[in-house]
Parts: sequence; structure tokens; C-alpha cells
Amino acid sequence: MIWPEITSAQGTSHPSDVVQTSNGELRITPIFHGSFMLQFDGKAIHVDPWREGNYSGLPQADMILVTDIHDDHQDNVMINRLKKPGTIIVAPQAVAQTVDGAQTISNGEKKSFGGIEIEAVAMYNLVRGPEAGKFFHDKGRGNGYVLTLGDKRVYVSGDTECTLEMKALQNIDIAFVVMNLPYTMPPAEAATCVNAFRPKVIYPFHFRGSEIQEFTDAVKGTPGVEVRLRKWY
Repeated sequence: MIWPEITSAQGTSHPSDVVQTSNGELRITPIFHGSFMLQFDGKAIHVDPWREGNYSGLPQADMILVTDIHDDHQDNVMINRLKKPGTIIVAPQAVAQTVDGAQTISNGEKKSFGGIEIEAVAMYNLVRGPEAGKFFHDKGRGNGYVLTLGDKRVYVSGDTECTLEMKALQNIDIAFVVMNLPYTMPPAEAATCVNAFRPKVIYPFHFRGSEIQEFTDAVKGTPGVEVRLRKWY
């Protein structure tokens, strides 16, 4: 398969990348830290919207994806700002308990929301936590997501370490993978996972305080994987 060229939209305060799919353009707009927006088939899909980001001029959400309960992922203030009549909110059960109208999906499930197929992927810590015997992210509480948008499969990791579930992903066209300590994983560990499932394009994000060049250097030699560095901070 020939991977279509990704170009950056110019002349806006929110630069975007554009990917051609079998069903038109997919526009990817980084916002801040772990927050970004996808625009596809006339829909604006906001991922983990957080008030720390600049949302001026961006459309309200047709869909909101929330990965976990932590403040930089579940920000009810920003969720309510972006909501409009008919907005679909997709979340794990732990989030849905405090987000009105959220529709739930659990690790390993695949469902269709508003005509978009979404698969929930486990996201969790393997070794890191606030104290012995506890983890920052327990398995089953939060979701990563794989969205099918036309002929493209887009993966959002959520806050996770390099899990077997991530390594086992297949046919991922675009991936967003976290890397920061102490809550998720260092860049080298993130690179290990990316090199295992080999997305065609990888956006490192949620990397505040990390040496992002370490990740880039560890991935750049992997055949078929292109690293896309964008402004998240």
C-alpha cells in the first residue's frame, strides 16, 4: 500500500495534518498534552478535551472520547463547553459515572457510535504506581481506542505502559502514544511498543518532561513507521 502524503494546513492558529481516506479527508489537530481533535465525514471528534488547551475557534464536538478519570483526560468543564445537542460521549464505565449521557464501552469490546466503529483497548500500568502494590492506572478502568475512519485505523493509547494488548495491535495506520513518567512510561519503553505493532504514522503525545528525541531515535530505523512530531506544548 502506498501511504498518502500528509500535509499541514497553513494559516490557522491550530495547524492540522490532513490524511486522505477512502471516505474523504481526515484532519488531525493537536491541541495540548493528551488532547486533540479529529475531523472526518463532517464530524468533529474531540479526544480527552482539557481546559489547559486553546480551543478558541474550534468546532463543538459531534463526538467526545474520554479515556480515563484523571483530570487531564476527564475534564467535565471542557466536556460541557464542547457539548451540543446530539453530541455522543464515549467513555469507560468509571468515567460515565460522573459524565451525564456518556455511552460506555469496555476493554476488548467493539461498538459503533454515530456510524463510527470503535474498539476499546486496555490501558494500564504494569509496574508504576504511587506506592507498592498500587498502580496509577488499574487494568479495566480506562480505555485506549481504535477508530475506523474510512480505510484508516486510528489508535489512541490512553495512559498506559507497554502492554501486551498494545504490542498485539494490527493494521494501525495512525497512532497516538503517551510517554511520561511517573504515570505512564519513558520514551524508550514507548518505542519498544511502537516497534512491535508498527503503525504507519506515529504521533508521540502526552510527553511533557520527556526526552522526545530518545523516542524518535529508537523508532526511526523501524521499517514502515514514520514519526510525526507536532506542537503539543
